[in-house]
Amino acid sequence: MGPVLAGFLQLLALIGALALAYVPLGNYMAKVFSADKHWRVEMWVYRGIGADPDAKMRWPAYLRGVLAFSAVGVLFLYLLQRIQGVLPGSFGFSSIEPAQAFNTAASFVTNTNWQSYYGEQAMGHIVQTAGLAVQNFVSAAVGIAVAVALVRGFARSRTGELGNFWADLVRGTIRILLPGAAIAAIVLVACGAIQNFSGIHEVGQFMGGSQQWNGGAVASQEAIKEFGTNGGGYFNANSAHPFENPTPFTNLFEIFLLLVIPFALTRTFGVMVGSVKQGYAILAAMCTIWLGFVVLMMWTEFAHHGPALQAAGGAMEGKEVRFGVGSSSIFAVSTTLTSTGAVDSFHSSFTGLGGGITMLGMMLGEIAPGGTGSGLYGMLIMAVIAVFIAGLMVGRTPEYLGKKIGSREMKLAAIYILITPALVLVFTAISMALPTPPHSMLNSGAHGFSEVLYAFTSAANNNGSAFAGLNANTDWFNTMTGSAMLLGRFLPMVFVLALAGSLAEQKPVPVTAGTLRTDKPLYAGLLVGTIVVITGLTYFPALALGPLAEGLA
Repeated sequence: MGPVLAGFLQLLALIGALALAYVPLGNYMAKVFSADKHWRVEMWVYRGIGADPDAKMRWPAYLRGVLAFSAVGVLFLYLLQRIQGVLPGSFGFSSIEPAQAFNTAASFVTNTNWQSYYGEQAMGHIVQTAGLAVQNFVSAAVGIAVAVALVRGFARSRTGELGNFWADLVRGTIRILLPGAAIAAIVLVACGAIQNFSGIHEVGQFMGGSQQWNGGAVASQEAIKEFGTNGGGYFNANSAHPFENPTPFTNLFEIFLLLVIPFALTRTFGVMVGSVKQGYAILAAMCTIWLGFVVLMMWTEFAHHGPALQAAGGAMEGKEVRFGVGSSSIFAVSTTLTSTGAVDSFHSSFTGLGGGITMLGMMLGEIAPGGTGSGLYGMLIMAVIAVFIAGLMVGRTPEYLGKKIGSREMKLAAIYILITPALVLVFTAISMALPTPPHSMLNSGAHGFSEVLYAFTSAANNNGSAFAGLNANTDWFNTMTGSAMLLGRFLPMVFVLALAGSLAEQKPVPVTAGTLRTDKPLYAGLLVGTIVVITGLTYFPALALGPLAEGLA
């Protein structure tokens, strides 16, 4: 079997698995966030944190809950890293330096999981499990909660209430993420991923000498890393490491994990607004972009030139031979079109155009299908903009799901889509202009610029992957990327929740003959076009200086 055929067969198997999980998981999540009763274990949590799960929250109260919880998470994780040197199970590792501790705390609380450290050489058992793994769960649950709040804004009328943040957070963690991650961890252990709390081992090498390896609760962290679209690797090699990702099957399974919740949330959206066709329209737009990117990435990486690439069956530099070009291409597209950031290959070693595709996937806003929750609310913001554009074309006040899209709603949506590009481009420009940051680049010219552009694109979009040629473990990059992560995560949430509150206060608008049908293929096509055009106009000059210049050279 040729590598091209093998890649496309894996793609078909992945699509089939996602299709099988779509309806049951989407329906289950809709029931979770619509249920009236609380589980006993959930009530224990509410009493422990002093929260009233039945209190109705308007958007400012919901936002305060998001920000307060996340601020406590940043502080706790920062302090845990700073005292690591005195914690048990630290392997003798020293405490993390302040700038790097801030960067890592911001990274994991924002669901970014950017790492400027070598996982197996920096973090002990306590920090990995009580710090990083916990944030893998709750940061994903925060994203889902904000998405559900926006969905309620579309579904409800004549009320500003969006539900209860604490109830949404706890339910998302206990009823969705914990059981899903537990099942995934068992599968990974059965397939060869390690799961233990052992210390450092001396391992002999084939060519003589020895090497030190430490164990850890790897499979459980790998499971939630993908299922919650987090991305932080227990080891520096991330999902290219055989302890995290042992076989081609586990590689495909991990891609499934990082896509299944974001895609299924479109079904949850359709059920909660009372029209599954609306969910299918959003799903169609997501799938069109994702599949198009996968095919384009495979083409760029299989379009080999020269005897070495022909012998290898494609551009194999930076790719694991266990997975090959096809599976690595699917993983790279999926991890950058979600907010995952896990990698089973090194994106800096992709072809010039291939590296550009991974960057463009993040620049779209990671909405195809996006992260857990963040992908859905990002896509719904784009849906609002698409109906506004359609309204301008026909001279009619735009409506979406029975809600009028007026000047207030459009201002909130417009600010939302401008925040992340502004962060990416401003931070990149400052970094390239200052004398010190460019010294962190392994390469000069277009590829060197791409390294810095990729770093801030990844940070501001809460992705977490990186071009390996950039040394980001400096005070400048630790501080600036950490700031970009926090601003890129929580500033957009302000406008998402404000939009949700505005929509929930409206009374429904009756459907007429002039109403744009947003559950039809025509609208799905308009939505895809809106996403691509807006992103292209925003980022094209920067892409032309980096990956496009390199790919065309």
